[in-house]
Parts: sequence; structure tokens; C-alpha cells
Amino acid sequence: MRKIILITGGQRSGKSNHAEQLALSLADNPVYVATAHIWDEEFRERVRSHQERRGPQWTNIEEEKYLSRHDLTGRVAVIDCVTLWLTNLFFEGQNQDTQQTLAAAKEEFDRFTAQDATFIFVTNEIGSGGVSVDAVQRRFTDLQGWMNQYIAARADEVILMVSGIPVKVKT
Repeated sequence: MRKIILITGGQRSGKSNHAEQLALSLADNPVYVATAHIWDEEFRERVRSHQERRGPQWTNIEEEKYLSRHDLTGRVAVIDCVTLWLTNLFFEGQNQDTQQTLAAAKEEFDRFTAQDATFIFVTNEIGSGGVSVDAVQRRFTDLQGWMNQYIAARADEVILMVSGIPVKVKT
């Protein structure tokens, strides 16, 4: 049953909604793993909006960093999202070292996805825009791109969301 699906795209492209609908088509009681850290009131409202969209059939888990501490064997899970998860790992230390964070993220991803479950990862294509003038943002964009490549290489399916339309990249 182990399967990895990666859903990627730009902000407000419909990634989360598509991931949720896909999970519901695969299971009556899917799991939603929220990786968000609430930074401010505007973000809290985004989280609340996401929560309201999901019904009581969902099992909700909030986990900012250590995904593998949760046993999802036999379940279908949406992990939303890789970008926020990486942000939490990246800013955990003071030096924001991309290689160190990437190694830790890969190790945690491998531990987590070793379970016999269906994983639907949501991520962002943040490197599709211009190059940032900020060095920390450039390092994070590199980190995000490398981790997206790592997950995509291991994924059974990759879906790119474009203006609410799912485009199958890898099947």
C-alpha cells in the first residue's frame, strides 16, 4: 500500500484542495498532517480557513518538525506542507545552513515514508519567480528546490497545479 504522491504548484493554485479531495477519494477517514507554525494573526486565519474546509471524517495531526513520530500505517495522509515544514527546520538553528537542513529533512522524510501508508505531500514551487535580493531567502529557495527534487524522485506520482487544474507530471 505504500505510495507517495507529490502535489506542487504556486501559491493559491489549488494544491491543498486537490490533495484533500484525492485523500477523500482514497479513504473514508484520511489523516491531515499540518506542519504550520502560526507566525501571526493573518496566518492563523489561513489555518482556520483550511480547518473549516475539512469535515469530521479527518484525523488532524499538528506536527511542525518530526513527522516520523506519528504512526500512519494503513492510512492515507495529506502532509500540508513541505514548505512550512522546511521553514521550521531551517529556522530551528541560528545559521540557516541549507546542506545541514537538507540532510536532516531527507533523513526525516525517509523515516516517515518507510511506513506502509499513502502519503500525499503538498509543496510549493517558490523558485519559479524572480531571484530574491535577500541571501536567506535565496538559501531557502535552494533548499526548497532540492527537497522538492528529492521527494519527486521517490514519488509514485507528481501533480503540478496550475490555476486550479491538476497536470500529471509523473505517473
